[in-house]
Amino acid sequence: MLKRFLAYYRPHGLLLGIDLGAALARAGLTLCIPLLTTRMLEEALPARDVDATIRTIAALFALAAGVAVFTYVNTRWGHILGVRMETDMRQDLFGHLQKLSFHYFDKTKTGHIMSRISNDLFTIAEVAHHAPEDLFISFCLLIGSFTLMLRFNTTLALVALVPVAPMIVWGAIFRKRMRAGFRRVRKRIADINSQVENSIQGIREVKSYTNEDYEIERFDGVNREFRFAKEGMYGIMAAFHSGMRFLSEAYFLVVLGGGAVLMHFERMTLPVLVGFIMYVRFLIRPIERLVNFVEQYQQGAASFERFTEIMDIEPDIVDRPDAVHVDALQGRIAFENVSFQYLSSPDRVLQDVSLTIEPGMTVALVGESGAGKSSLVSLIPRFYEPQEGRILIDGHDVMDLTQRTLRRHIGLVQQNVFLFDSSLRDNILFGKPDADENELIQAAKDANIYALVQSLPGGFDSRVGEHGVKLSGGERQRVSIARCFLKKPSILIFDEATSSLDTESEQLIQQSMEKLRRGLTTIVIAHRLSTVKKADYTYVMRRGRIEEEGRHEALLERKGYYWELYTKSMF
Repeated sequence: MLKRFLAYYRPHGLLLGIDLGAALARAGLTLCIPLLTTRMLEEALPARDVDATIRTIAALFALAAGVAVFTYVNTRWGHILGVRMETDMRQDLFGHLQKLSFHYFDKTKTGHIMSRISNDLFTIAEVAHHAPEDLFISFCLLIGSFTLMLRFNTTLALVALVPVAPMIVWGAIFRKRMRAGFRRVRKRIADINSQVENSIQGIREVKSYTNEDYEIERFDGVNREFRFAKEGMYGIMAAFHSGMRFLSEAYFLVVLGGGAVLMHFERMTLPVLVGFIMYVRFLIRPIERLVNFVEQYQQGAASFERFTEIMDIEPDIVDRPDAVHVDALQGRIAFENVSFQYLSSPDRVLQDVSLTIEPGMTVALVGESGAGKSSLVSLIPRFYEPQEGRILIDGHDVMDLTQRTLRRHIGLVQQNVFLFDSSLRDNILFGKPDADENELIQAAKDANIYALVQSLPGGFDSRVGEHGVKLSGGERQRVSIARCFLKKPSILIFDEATSSLDTESEQLIQQSMEKLRRGLTTIVIAHRLSTVKKADYTYVMRRGRIEEEGRHEALLERKGYYWELYTKSMF
């Protein structure tokens, strides 16, 4: 884990060098202050040399100013180093999330992901800044101070080492406890983010069912869990800091007592003791800095563990080493004895499915909810992969095609359309980001959405709101269809695209769908069987199997399962 963390310093070597150089300069200037003070007390003051005293005091002010300048460098550029590393990690994390398969998102709460992208990475950035700087300064001050203390008085310097061992032991005792405590706090923060996200996204359902009190009670539960985690963490921190504070004060008292004894036996002068005590202060300060760093490091380590947990997850669906890219597809689709189940489910949702769709055909998939229709079409673009059997497009096993090739040639219009919180322009151009204005306008016209665009004050630049909340369901569907017009796929999949729309919106969408699917292989999933009567062929699914197949009229004549479904849908 440490090696992975250190790798993020490499692109920012210059900033790291500036930060460490400033830290070294700060430590060097700081160590000079007791030396000049001791010399002034031993030489200039006893000799009543006013000029030397003034020069020494001026030099001390210059040293203090130098320390302030290098502190500014550390504070500014050190934090910039941390921010840039945080940016790199966030970019890597987001890029990795884009590669993960649907299985990961099926089982992971969005709030937990958001917590890792924001809160965790901020904590890591703080550690990235402070770790090298604090460790380097502390090391320089400890080594430099102790070396000069040995020069002043070897006996007292050795006495000053006595309290160091208890400090190290105390820090080691609490190291694991603090990491575990911070890990619990991070998890509770993720739970709070998840709860807030669910409640806000479902605010219309909350209000329509007057369940505000219920949501408040649920939030109170996760909020109290967070409080308990933080209170436990603060208990650990209190014990750790109070113990270290006592040991720090004891350190000073040990040195002071040892110096008093040596002065009693005339083995140390008062100026030397003053300088020695100043170095003790410089010893205690880096020790306290290291103590604070231990706390911060534990937070950062817990956060980086959560970061690496995601980065170590491999996508379930990857391109084969010899996967091929195909520039064009005709759209012939064949399922050969395909069986499939979700990783989170013990039951198969598809059982030994075989079917063929010729290029340019419009095929309907019908059946009751849970029959496996949406699962079947999700296998075509490899959102999931079957456990048995294979799927062919133009004779190519989809497993042998690159995911980009496969998905580039498939257009998908779903019942629940997702629109980004952006403009109409951005949402339509999602189908082809480099499309020009003429292509954009034509796509909007073909999708029967251009009249709406013209009626809005901002036109294409009008905002649609989060999840397209400012648009009706039919308008969102037409934006989705406009995307497909720009994408120009070889295969179209309409998954319950008109199931929850009013008659007028359904007619507009049916018109745009008819125009879009001309000459393309099209799969239509619908509960309303009246909407699929014009399909070239129909597959009727039941409990994950193909129950019946044929044209609409022939299926009705059989008076089988399809006839039952069709009869029910008429009433």
